[in-house]
Amino acid sequence: MISFSEFQKMELVVGEVKECRLHPNADRLLLLRVSVGDGEKQIVAGIREHYSPEEIVGKKVVVLNNLEPVTLRGERSEGMVLAGTNSSGTVVLLTVDRDIEPGSKIS
Repeated sequence: MISFSEFQKMELVVGEVKECRLHPNADRLLLLRVSVGDGEKQIVAGIREHYSPEEIVGKKVVVLNNLEPVTLRGERSEGMVLAGTNSSGTVVLLTVDRDIEPGSKIS
């Protein structure tokens, strides 16, 4: 359990995937270039088994924008794209159902 004040520290925003490519050093990772309103971030996502780069470009996704950057298999990741997993193990990206600008706050 986390407190509400801890939850409020998370900066969730709408991101638009501008580019996506295969991670050169990992079979399960994709490298996404995501517009988050005030700039772009590279995000490393473990969704390669569920999405091709072509089907992700242009999607508006939910991004944890203030996650501490980490290096994954030699590539810097500056946020996290949120996804759900169904009972059969299929990963589904969280997207928005109407057009909204990148960087819009999610609450």
